[in-house]
Amino acid sequence: MAEAAHVPSPNCDARPQGASIRLVVIHGISLPPGEFGGNGIVELFTNRLDPSAHPYYATIANLRVSSHFLVRRDGALLQFVACGLRAWHAGASCWQDSEGCNDFSIGIELEGTDDMPYEEAQYATLDALLQALRARYPIEDVVGHSEIAPGRKTDPGLAFDWSRVRTAFA
Repeated sequence: MAEAAHVPSPNCDARPQGASIRLVVIHGISLPPGEFGGNGIVELFTNRLDPSAHPYYATIANLRVSSHFLVRRDGALLQFVACGLRAWHAGASCWQDSEGCNDFSIGIELEGTDDMPYEEAQYATLDALLQALRARYPIEDVVGHSEIAPGRKTDPGLAFDWSRVRTAFA
């Protein structure tokens, strides 16, 4: 697996005492919506998003969010938050009767949209990253943001190939 480029995000904090990393949450993001390759995601996760750069940015510029990792369309891997810290990616969420998934999960953003297929390079990077995480942490499951925040979130969307990821992770 290629090494991740580190882009530190301030949007993180310590995990609760005794919290075990046991879940991976897959997200989808594009900024501006439906556009790829720009700096919008990095700027959002580092609190540098210019609200005047795009009309949509004005609606999200004050958010304080992050993820542990971002997988770009070309498979490039960025890391915003160390895995031992709590990234602010899941929001109000629940998995197996455990509230607050940020406490015990790793968040992986894929550059994409709910309705556009993700790239082969992204799946290759994601597969390698999941294997590395599984070797280091007692990961029990890989889920979509939509599964832990139903009705609130839809990502990574219907275009995401869950069968491929679940087979590689099994």
